Amino acid sequence: MGLLSKDALENLKKYAYKGVDKSLVSKYVLNPFWTWFVTLWPLSVAPNTITLSGLCIVLFNFGTIFVYDPAYLAEKGGVDVPRWVYFSCGVGLFLYQTFDAIDGKQARRTGMAGPLGEMFDHGCDAMNTTLEVILASQALNLGRSWWTVASQIATLANFYLTTWEEYHTGQLYLAEFSGPVEGILLICSIFIITGFYGPSFWDQGIISLLHLTNVPFINQLPDLPLNDSFMVFGAFGVCFNVLSSYGNVRRAMRAAGKSTTRPLLLLLPFLVSASIQVFWLIHPRYDTPALIQSALFVPFLCAWGLQFAHQVGRMILAHVTRGPFPSWDWMWVWNMVFAVDANLPLLFDRPSIIQTDAKWRAAVVYLTLAVSFFAYARFCTLVINEITNFYGKKGEDGVWKDAVPDEKRKT
Repeated sequence: MGLLSKDALENLKKYAYKGVDKSLVSKYVLNPFWTWFVTLWPLSVAPNTITLSGLCIVLFNFGTIFVYDPAYLAEKGGVDVPRWVYFSCGVGLFLYQTFDAIDGKQARRTGMAGPLGEMFDHGCDAMNTTLEVILASQALNLGRSWWTVASQIATLANFYLTTWEEYHTGQLYLAEFSGPVEGILLICSIFIITGFYGPSFWDQGIISLLHLTNVPFINQLPDLPLNDSFMVFGAFGVCFNVLSSYGNVRRAMRAAGKSTTRPLLLLLPFLVSASIQVFWLIHPRYDTPALIQSALFVPFLCAWGLQFAHQVGRMILAHVTRGPFPSWDWMWVWNMVFAVDANLPLLFDRPSIIQTDAKWRAAVVYLTLAVSFFAYARFCTLVINEITNFYGKKGEDGVWKDAVPDEKRKT
């Protein structure tokens, strides 16, 4: 059975992208550059090809990091990653941002703008989010730590909020300081600084670095390491985005004469998903290292990221088809089963039934990664097939019969 009903497919005809970008950096610096850069691409290049090229660059950076630091320990584990790797991560992320920005411009140049393009764009963004969390945490010398988990939660929360906001308002809002613009440039800067000074640079106390240790009152404050300070800054950013996104949703709901509090319930799916993942991570193990301290930490984060990409993909699909908001995910049951199994010593003072040793725990984590990948891949395949089949149907004579106008069918 297909994912989309006939009414949902018909609603695709009514979809039109709307966005608001209040960033001064985007308006006066990046957008003129993007407008010029897109002209370098032939009209024969599909917008989604540009988007995918950007993601491939990030995947290359991801692979490069783990060639030199396969255990994900950075300098805290005595691993010396060549400095050029961090420079390449900074350049790669900037190129990803650039490609991500011009794919829409290329779509308008070629007449290929449409809902499938937006879904593909958001899907790549969702996958890139977790990849950059892992890469940036390594560059910040955080490695296997709860700070990396906190960074994952904060970054995914920002993305979820933006998608949740777009679903309810019909517009993609980018504030004066947003993740896709200033946030990415900030992470690029982190990579470049790490390239010059190494990951241990971020272990310095912020007060010591600024030579404020002798300044009254300031010297009484905790001398937080730079990497920890960056995480605190991110927490404030999440709080600001929650208030900003809800303000936009509240205004949209009031204008439509709908409840202004009901949309808040649709934030619960993210909280449920993140809580299950954290519950799995906190499991007590006395015979093997805790999951967060083991080599399984990165595969675990990748599985989490794929599940999140699937979650927001369904949200975007609901947005472009005007369907109901997806509030349930069967992967929660999968994750909860193994989270409870891992925590049986804590909950009932009895050993795990499935994850009885390190070998079985590794099998479960990698199986979860595989299931997450195939579930998301299946979703993408079904959506692409159903939408493209709706936009054009091939007759017995081999000729495409238009279901919608030609410029829409090109999508």
